Amino acid sequence: MVNETTIWNYLEEVPDPEVPVLSVIDLGIVRAVKVISEKEVEVTITPTYSGCPAMNYIEKNIRELLTEKGFEKITFHTVLSPAWTTDWMSEAGKEKLLAYGIAPPVNEVDKLILFGDAPVVRCPQCGSENTKMLSQFGSTACKALYQCNDCLEPFDYFKCLR
Repeated sequence: MVNETTIWNYLEEVPDPEVPVLSVIDLGIVRAVKVISEKEVEVTITPTYSGCPAMNYIEKNIRELLTEKGFEKITFHTVLSPAWTTDWMSEAGKEKLLAYGIAPPVNEVDKLILFGDAPVVRCPQCGSENTKMLSQFGSTACKALYQCNDCLEPFDYFKCLR
């Protein structure tokens, strides 16, 4: 008998297309799963930001995986409220980001950078906190570009969103 825990475990296998070391579970994109029957499941997802171009690809990958697992009917519900927040990321996901070379979000509200100092972000290469933001916009909308002043390596920072 398939249960919700089984589905959550299956979804750990679905990578985020922009940061493939993270699963959709690590990111907190999947908000709920509901097993309707042995062949039917509902998945509730929240994009990291409204209009995220990766969401269609994520749905496709979830559908393919669950179809491989024997489900014939997979329904998606996209929920925009409450808005996704980096607080929904798992601690394991944050550790995976760091190991991948992307600084995980720190405990701040990124929008305030427009009116104050950029957050202090540890370099994922050498661990130094002697870093500077080069651009509020990184390789994707959810990242900022930083550089370490000690090892001089540039790196992405996964912005904190609340």
